[in-house]
Amino acid sequence: MKKLKDNYTVKLRCATCGCDDHFEFNDDKSYVKCTMCNREYLGGIEELKELNEEAFDELKGQIADDAKSYIQDELRKAFKGNKFIKFK
Repeated sequence: MKKLKDNYTVKLRCATCGCDDHFEFNDDKSYVKCTMCNREYLGGIEELKELNEEAFDELKGQIADDAKSYIQDELRKAFKGNKFIKFK
């Protein structure tokens, strides 16, 4: 039986160089800088999130697929042996 994950993670990438682990930021993350290409995100973490929208969309799709699979498995298990309810 598949179990849903407790958490999912997204690695934010620099819009210029694509690096996902060389960021420098201040305490409240209102300023972010990529240390590989020196690009500065003056909008902070929110600007970086907006530029990584496709990564979030991909994660949403993965969560939806996992949830669908989990629900189907649970329904099959719940109605196992019932001759009136069949799943395709």
